[in-house]
Amino acid sequence: MSPGGADGDDGREADTAADGFAPDPERVELLREVADDIRGDSSESKQLANILYRTSDLYDDSEETTPEEIVRNVKYILEVNERGGLER
Repeated sequence: MSPGGADGDDGREADTAADGFAPDPERVELLREVADDIRGDSSESKQLANILYRTSDLYDDSEETTPEEIVRNVKYILEVNERGGLER
């Protein structure tokens, strides 16, 4: 890959690799398998599964997300649950 994304790349790969979140399909698969395994009937297990899915997006080459976006999303998941769901 050329510097500055001159090869048509938007530079995202270099940025994520520098942050320690280079695309890693095996890690994505593992995190999503664990999420599927722990998902159950309780709201806590569903929350944790959703958090793992969002975390796996950091390593998914087809997703564009940052740790900050995931933290915001996790906070939202927890707030929705605290309010009793999406129904207002």
